[in-house]
Amino acid sequence: MSADVDLLKRRAAERAVELIESGMVVGLGSGSTASHALRRLAEFIQMGKLHAVRGVPTSQRIEQEARALGIPLIELDDMTGIDITIDGADEVDPDLNLIKGGGGALLREKIVAQASRREVIVIDESKLSPKLGTRWAVPIEVVPFGWRSQAGYLESLGAKVTLRELNNAPFHTDQGHLILDCHFGQIEDPISLAARIKARAGIVEHGLFLAMATEVIVASSGGIRRITRGTD
Repeated sequence: MSADVDLLKRRAAERAVELIESGMVVGLGSGSTASHALRRLAEFIQMGKLHAVRGVPTSQRIEQEARALGIPLIELDDMTGIDITIDGADEVDPDLNLIKGGGGALLREKIVAQASRREVIVIDESKLSPKLGTRWAVPIEVVPFGWRSQAGYLESLGAKVTLRELNNAPFHTDQGHLILDCHFGQIEDPISLAARIKARAGIVEHGLFLAMATEVIVASSGGIRRITRGTD
């Protein structure tokens, strides 16, 4: 990632943190953009600008980072809902549908997103796409048992499937699952594809986040803009 792109993402993440109010329960997304938001949130808490804020992390790494920064945490099961979640995305279409999971935390990210009253996505403009799948594969989380049969099923749906690896070994999620990165090309009907993916036993979750983002904050060289659902 270039220094310029990282600076843009940091500025957009900091803008998103301004939406947080004292007393809120905040979903803490994973990934580089979300880490910028995490650090800004910690600064606001330390400055006294925000108080009684509690975070729900979407990965073990973010949990560790949040604890190190002094952000109070709470279990998702201990509250009725999350006020706002700030997270990143790998690709965003004009309807604010997303592909997520590049960092491997898609299952927890989706659980937190579904429990959130407001899902704010922070990206740089390179993540905007005319259709999902144009630039990014769909990560699909599967149980290790029989994973090759799930890969075959996904290939029957038109995907080119790659088992994600880390350090020359299969990558495992926080839940001990595997990730299959599935290149479908441009996805004409993401709703239908999502339903077909979830119809298969052994497939835990997919990285299509449909109708979940309430707004997207986009950083570009021309500045920062905010897109809400139903606008352009």
